[in-house]
Amino acid sequence: MKTKLFRKSILGAATLSALLVSACSDSDLGPLREPVDIEAPTFEWAATADSLQEATYSTYLISGGTFRQDNAGNNNFNYWWNAHMLDVLVDGYERTGDESYLPKMKALLNGIKSRNGGRYQNEFVDDMEWLAIASVRAYKATGDSDYRNVAEELWNEIIKHWSDVHGGGITWKINTPFGKNACSNGPAAILAMRLYDLDKDTEYLDWAKRIYEWEKSTLVDPASGLVWDNIDIVDGETVIQKDWIFTYNVGTYLGAANELYLVTKDQAYLNDAIQTASSTMISPQLTTEGVLKSEGEGDGGLFKGILVRYMNRLVQNPDLDDNKRRDLIRFLKFNAETFYQRGLARPSMMSSPDWRMQPQSKTDLSTQLSGMMLMEAAADLKEAGLLN
Repeated sequence: MKTKLFRKSILGAATLSALLVSACSDSDLGPLREPVDIEAPTFEWAATADSLQEATYSTYLISGGTFRQDNAGNNNFNYWWNAHMLDVLVDGYERTGDESYLPKMKALLNGIKSRNGGRYQNEFVDDMEWLAIASVRAYKATGDSDYRNVAEELWNEIIKHWSDVHGGGITWKINTPFGKNACSNGPAAILAMRLYDLDKDTEYLDWAKRIYEWEKSTLVDPASGLVWDNIDIVDGETVIQKDWIFTYNVGTYLGAANELYLVTKDQAYLNDAIQTASSTMISPQLTTEGVLKSEGEGDGGLFKGILVRYMNRLVQNPDLDDNKRRDLIRFLKFNAETFYQRGLARPSMMSSPDWRMQPQSKTDLSTQLSGMMLMEAAADLKEAGLLN
């Protein structure tokens, strides 16, 4: 994530009021209504995920196995978008077992290196983290050691950018020693936990705890669990950017908390994840009419999908309180159904940055990926018996 601002009602005022009352009472989310239809539709989550996978591959693929910036002819290469494309291809492979995904995944891994000047290292630390996270998933899904080698190579580069500036934390870019961002620390903690899961090397677990505790103490609002964007030195003064609240950052923070809980069983981590998820569902900074807000195209187009991915993992935590699980499922279900009916163009299968309305003539790969992540999450919840 680059540090800058990004640029029919479904729920009425009574529904939003119910949502706020519900959050304060720590009960359910209130009377979320289905997107308005005369007859309740049938939602084909897996089939829609398949169609999105096929349309995205055929529309955005360019030579060398990587994917272009948009569906309007811009072939620009975005490293971190392509890293998430690998993650989404892993989603498709894990869901279907279709081996046609395997050469696509491998071509993309190799293509990223080629398009990035013959190396995986990148000036944006969070970009490297995302490729490493996707590579660990690809390794676990396939057993192909090339993915693991990439993840470990990138981890060794990433951790070099932890410093004592601001009491700790990993820099956003390799050449910005004073800029420590949520986007470079939440994913780093998740990556450390994923690497720990491979061999149970406690060094990774120790790093995950250390990174997480720094982010929590520095960039998380203790009252709400929402995540501030960054801390930096501006004109000689230490400044925390508290006005920028993005779905990306709350998603990776609650994701890291959930991963740490699953291994340590320390209830404090699960409590943190629940607090952040609960605040996210009702925050006017993150939702509009009960739907995750549009954060525009460009980098912002990817943000919601990242939150959905890690919220889905929290939903499937077996130790999550049943009432909290119900609330989160209803929230994800409402977003998925709204997108399915309103934010997805057919037959092109292009995604809108605003899940309440049809996309415009151009759709960035980032925006397309968020729609794919939402449908893959819905299909996953359906398979788990948690969604109709």
